[in-house]
Amino acid sequence: MALPLSQQTLAALGQDVGVPAYDRRRLRPGVLHIGLGNFHRSHMASYLDRLFTRGEALDWAVIGAGVMPADVRMRQRLHRQDWLSTVVDLHPEGSSARVVGAMVDFVPVASAAIVRALVDPGVRIVSLTITEGGYFLDPATGRFDAAHPRILADAADPRRPGTLFGMLVKALAERRARGLGPFTVLSCDNLPGNGQVTRSVVVGLAERVDRDLATWIRREVSFPNAMVDCITPRTTARERELVSRRFGIEDAAPVVCEPFRQWVVEDRFCAGRPPLERVGVEFVEEVSGHETMKLRLLNAGHASIAYVAALLGYRQVHAAMGDPDIHDWLGALQEREILPVLRPVEGLDYRAYRMRIVERLCNAEMGDTVSRLCANGSARQPKFILPALRDAIGRGLPVAGLALELALWCHYCRVADDTPGMPPLADPLASRLRSGAREAARAPQAFLEIREVFHDLAESPGLRKAFADWLAVIEAWGPRATIRRYVDQGWHGVDSRQASKAGSS
Repeated sequence: MALPLSQQTLAALGQDVGVPAYDRRRLRPGVLHIGLGNFHRSHMASYLDRLFTRGEALDWAVIGAGVMPADVRMRQRLHRQDWLSTVVDLHPEGSSARVVGAMVDFVPVASAAIVRALVDPGVRIVSLTITEGGYFLDPATGRFDAAHPRILADAADPRRPGTLFGMLVKALAERRARGLGPFTVLSCDNLPGNGQVTRSVVVGLAERVDRDLATWIRREVSFPNAMVDCITPRTTARERELVSRRFGIEDAAPVVCEPFRQWVVEDRFCAGRPPLERVGVEFVEEVSGHETMKLRLLNAGHASIAYVAALLGYRQVHAAMGDPDIHDWLGALQEREILPVLRPVEGLDYRAYRMRIVERLCNAEMGDTVSRLCANGSARQPKFILPALRDAIGRGLPVAGLALELALWCHYCRVADDTPGMPPLADPLASRLRSGAREAARAPQAFLEIREVFHDLAESPGLRKAFADWLAVIEAWGPRATIRRYVDQGWHGVDSRQASKAGSS
């Protein structure tokens, strides 16, 4: 019979479950984490738990916070179990579980309560996992959207902020007024230059509230860039049942993840930091090389297999990667068109990282879903696929495979909602993508002219032709034969007239 997770039941858990060996009563908060979901608990909280197990840095425990309805539910679940979380590493040869005790509180989900916590001088790092869409960026420019209605509202009434960034600005203003000094703001979201992005939003809002405050923030507050990596699926009844059955723990909010973790952070912290390098975190002067490697190989790799896997009827990622055609398609695309545009960085072995990614995607224990990879393509493609495409076009390198990836996405957008068993189109721009994909059957450029996604890429003649030709090939031969053709022949381009002829033969 499974035991409800709590501080009192830790000693009764099975010997195959790791539990905190440190006295949690001695922990003192130093980190306030906003957006406390699965990824934070599998990643940052796990690193801190390892550090506390060494008896070190016990004044860097985590306080949770959040501004979304889901944060209310998460707070309720974790409160009932004394802020403990079961983290299960899903190894291909078997799973291991550890109860992570790095968290000591969760602020009520209310603006005033969050600001009070942020002003506490014990809080020296404010970390964020608020998703890539939570930064108030203009989709056309990728820059801070100062005209967003919620930003305008916070600028008009900074005493009652409604956004996370309004709360950060108000808290920093109060700390400055009290002579408390600033905190470091550390983004853990999958954004290129996530620290710079966060800085632009905080400073941009502060400029509309108090220019002197904005100047102080620029000078005193640190916003290090970071690369974070640990595949962490959403928790469902499947994961809760796994934790109960395999480890005897009744956990309302367990986390399952892969055993791989990587965290590379620029070593710029204005109020100190825990010595996380002792438990595997890499601190560097500049993180962009690591960041680009991850975005272009892992995240773009997810995007590259997502739509063809859905079109071929796969529901789980490891099963799709077991298909030789999908496996070879990913390898060919990365070797021919992703790796060539990555600039050499000392100490980084791109091919070794690529092969590690393949191993990770083939991990059957993960149960990662194709539907997860297919969702929100209008946000994922501009961050993971289109930058590589722009680089290749700018350097005159082949883009046939990248054009094929876009054609597969387009075809998926056209047929997903009408195909039984296929993940439905789940995207904030679903209506626009669906209509553009349907129009592309007659005029292929219609999909590339979705400006919110592609911006000026539709003006590239080479991309337009390759995209149109691949759409015709997919329609005539189907997705499997199309990716096989790319793998076998490595086309620099295809001829839609050949595709039409093949389809009619």
